[in-house]
Amino acid sequence: MHLKADPMKLDRNVLLIMGSTRAGRKCPEVTAWVQGIASQACPELSYEVVDLAQWPLPMDDEPGIPALGHYTQAHTLAWSEKIRLATAVVFVTPQYNWGYPAVLKNAIDHLYGEWRDKPAAIVTYGGHGGTRCAEQLKQVAAAVGLKVAPTMPALEVPDPVIREGAALHPAEDFRAAIPQIQSAFQELQGLISDAAAAQASTAAH
Repeated sequence: MHLKADPMKLDRNVLLIMGSTRAGRKCPEVTAWVQGIASQACPELSYEVVDLAQWPLPMDDEPGIPALGHYTQAHTLAWSEKIRLATAVVFVTPQYNWGYPAVLKNAIDHLYGEWRDKPAAIVTYGGHGGTRCAEQLKQVAAAVGLKVAPTMPALEVPDPVIREGAALHPAEDFRAAIPQIQSAFQELQGLISDAAAAQASTAAH
């Protein structure tokens, strides 16, 4: 069930979009931890986790290109509204073979204008942190007009968690990355303020 955003919170509604739907994924744990740090760093913002596993978006099932915005599928229309009503988005994603998951690329490519000028942040995780994944995602984000925060935290997942199925303990395993998470969300909040000021200026004229 997809609920509409509360109109009273549209000026501060940040979507934390989980980039993985893989079975056995660590994305929910990582995203919950990131949300906790963000809530402390920027309590003025409202956060909502978006699980792409709950947003099935079949590939290439729209007859027109997303840039035209003429959607025909109910799931595309719902996804369009979800992103359009968000103030900002944060991609929390694992790194797969130096890139980011296809499901996340598909979710981005389903839309176009809804992303434009929206503040965004990128948080990656993986055995090597995910810096290559972040750079690729940043390029795609720029292509659709997202305004990405400069700091892109890369969380290093311990090898036993990846290869042996050991439990992930974000508070311990990612402790060193807390300052980066805080900086990324503070930058995001700045981008939100800049966007609001620009809109106010445009409306005044």
